[in-house]
Amino acid sequence: MEIQRVDNITHQEFLKNFYDPGIPVVFKNASSVWKAKALFSPQWFKTNYGERILNKEGKTYTMSEVFDLVENSTVENPAPYPLKYNITTDIPELLPLIQPLNLNYALPNWLESQWFKKGYWGSATELFIGGPGGKFPYLHLDYYHLNAWITQLYGEKQFTVFPRGQEDLLYPKADDPWRSEVNIFEPDYEKFPKYKDATPITFTVGPGETLFIPFGTWHSAYSLTTTISVAFDQLNEKNYKPFLKDVWDFKRRQGIVKALTMHSYAWLGCKIGNSLR
Repeated sequence: MEIQRVDNITHQEFLKNFYDPGIPVVFKNASSVWKAKALFSPQWFKTNYGERILNKEGKTYTMSEVFDLVENSTVENPAPYPLKYNITTDIPELLPLIQPLNLNYALPNWLESQWFKKGYWGSATELFIGGPGGKFPYLHLDYYHLNAWITQLYGEKQFTVFPRGQEDLLYPKADDPWRSEVNIFEPDYEKFPKYKDATPITFTVGPGETLFIPFGTWHSAYSLTTTISVAFDQLNEKNYKPFLKDVWDFKRRQGIVKALTMHSYAWLGCKIGNSLR
């Protein structure tokens, strides 16, 4: 099985062929609606936001230092990954450059409403920066059953996704079923023998391309070059029921009062979003 790459399809064609059945897809040119497409580069960020601060694993970096790290990254000695900024809070000046955020395909998206902007749900509009050899530390599902949209604006990144229904082959962790115990980059088949029967799909996403990852899809990523990408999440009538269950399950860990409060807030936000269809 290969990931399809599409160009200039309609929103309805996207819904019918990919969104409704839950199939990942790469859009070749959806990002053409963003000013960021022809703008973002390491030098552009160094020039305009070189002193912007990022804290990573107890260390503080300027953005210039971040790009020095990734541009000197190698497979043998990779830079930390991911190096990421919450665009809304850390670099809000970028927001006008990535409008419309939904790329005219991630519609409707209730997370774009003011009701959900407080970010209690693990969703954020994020700038991801990586260097050669940088890999996401684990195979995972996205929390809260949110759809993920990842637009590659500079460099090339390799993604691996698994068609739905392979959970039993991927060894989800007992204490965190959203993460796999398998290192897919160096799998231990003796420890995880069923992984031999899994069917990973590996492909490259290049500059200007956008990857749609439907909720419930196991995936991971690996930077082939210096990479800059923007990621955001999507919530609507398709995934709001498992989203609400996740809100309850995650907030319940902080106590019953927290769970009741946040679940009620999320439930009302979904009701408002559904009424605006």
